[in-house]
Amino acid sequence: MNNQEALTSYIAAFVAELVQTGITDVVVSPGSRSTPMAMVMAEHPELQVHINVDERSAAFFALGMAKASGKAVGLLCTSGTAAANYYPAVVEAFYSRVPLVVLTADRPHELRDVGAPQAIDQIHLYGKHVKWFVEMAIPEKTEEMQHYARSVCARAAAMAMKAPAGPVHLNFPFREPLVPNLEKEDLFRLEKREEGYVSIHHGIPSLTTDLVQRFGEQLKNFEKGIIVCGSIEEKGFIEAIIQFADHLQFPIIADPLSQLRSGKHDGINIIDTYDTFLRSEEAKAALKPELIIRFGAMPVSKALTIFLKENKEAEQWVIDSGAGFRDPSLISTSMIYCSETAFCDDMVRFVGKKRTSSFLSQWRKMNSFTKKNLLKVREVHELSEARLFHQLSDVLPEGATLFVGNSMPIRDLDSFFHFNEKSIKIMANRGANGIDGTISTALGASTVLEPLYLVVGDLTFFHDLNGLMAAKLYNLNLKIIVINNNGGGIFSFLPQANHPKNFERLFGTPLDLDFKHVVHMYNGSYELVSDWAHFTSSFMQNLQNNGLSVMEIMTNRDMNLKEHRDLWDFVSREISRFLKGDLS
Repeated sequence: MNNQEALTSYIAAFVAELVQTGITDVVVSPGSRSTPMAMVMAEHPELQVHINVDERSAAFFALGMAKASGKAVGLLCTSGTAAANYYPAVVEAFYSRVPLVVLTADRPHELRDVGAPQAIDQIHLYGKHVKWFVEMAIPEKTEEMQHYARSVCARAAAMAMKAPAGPVHLNFPFREPLVPNLEKEDLFRLEKREEGYVSIHHGIPSLTTDLVQRFGEQLKNFEKGIIVCGSIEEKGFIEAIIQFADHLQFPIIADPLSQLRSGKHDGINIIDTYDTFLRSEEAKAALKPELIIRFGAMPVSKALTIFLKENKEAEQWVIDSGAGFRDPSLISTSMIYCSETAFCDDMVRFVGKKRTSSFLSQWRKMNSFTKKNLLKVREVHELSEARLFHQLSDVLPEGATLFVGNSMPIRDLDSFFHFNEKSIKIMANRGANGIDGTISTALGASTVLEPLYLVVGDLTFFHDLNGLMAAKLYNLNLKIIVINNNGGGIFSFLPQANHPKNFERLFGTPLDLDFKHVVHMYNGSYELVSDWAHFTSSFMQNLQNNGLSVMEIMTNRDMNLKEHRDLWDFVSREISRFLKGDLS
């Protein structure tokens, strides 16, 4: 039996099983050692192969597809530093709980640690940032090895999807020759167990009857409770949490990634201006809770995080179906590991519906008053980062997806993008909170969700220019708004801004780039926005256009800092006056 037969049989069994697990998309970074896997994947009629030559961009592209679809996506590269370039996206997938099946080709064991080219140590390459690692066996054409390949494949796909979802890593050592026999009859025919080698089923974690009673009885006794919702994608959760809040008469502090700031529900208990009013000491004192129930990832808002930390005397419950420990402040009193949706449903049935709450009324009044005063941002005539996010809810179409970069954009979204009924989905890479691969992630998501809009700063845009190749290669429909303040705007809000010596060189880092040239290189349309009327007209015109389009908005870092501080100071003064008269 020659190596080609063994290679072909082994890999075909793996790829056939990959499709049986439900994986329909794989992103391939071209390379030599991964040749057999790539060629076999390209032959499978039910597998969509997406080529991306830059490994870092490829990995984030796969991440975006998986985030948008909620399904595991495969990712394949050759040996050596190609695999290392996947690392940032693997880290993001791990912390943001996104399912990826990472497949790295490798030199066979005899060519390791002997000076062979393109050979690095790939064993546990991603360390603790993957849920599972397997060093695959050398291909053989035996029934046992085909069963092995299929079994590992099924386990890997199931492990990637199991809560908390995340990346898994399979490392494949291949010997030469690397070209498989694609003329083999019935290449993907599975002779045994055609519907998949092994089916792995995940149950929904739920509380015991005793625990439902325990937490339900406690809930009956709390009047001053709040619900904090971060990023969470569990099916049925939005409907469940709306009902939960209504029955308990608790406000929902809705992070923009909670998907609760836009939808067809009435939004009556949604609190979306907390990032502004929780900067006021008087407001925080008036709205002090006895119970905090938190769902999903940690919220974006620093003001909210500080508020949670300051209320150490309050009961704080964290509900997490992924059984993590999402509590950086170490203040939680109960970690409750069960389905978030099931918890809400169980508590609604046990507690029943409470009467109206004066505490809830206080939060609603504060939110409404703050929102009214934040309208002052519409009076800003110059191009403004804060006003941009305030206007996005007006101009974005029904059912759109808005992907937002880290640093200032996600924070301005939190502060100025308020509840609407357009069912706008909000996405961001908040696992590790980096600016890596943002364009590629959004482009990956755009293969699943349309229309998709991306808002990023100039440094984030620059950081992933290679990612734009996917838009050109696959004619993807992505509309990008680049906020160009010529540097790292967020640093102006941080303590180092009080030390001007070397600030620009170390933190401001102006790029002085003209982005229209690179946009045109990737066959995109480009427009430099001159004023708000121009922004609105260009935005509406772009609604009809397909492909890549980039709108650039030039802002000033110093003016942006002043605008934010002036607005927060204004609202804080108004809150102080309001509390003295109306919110006692």
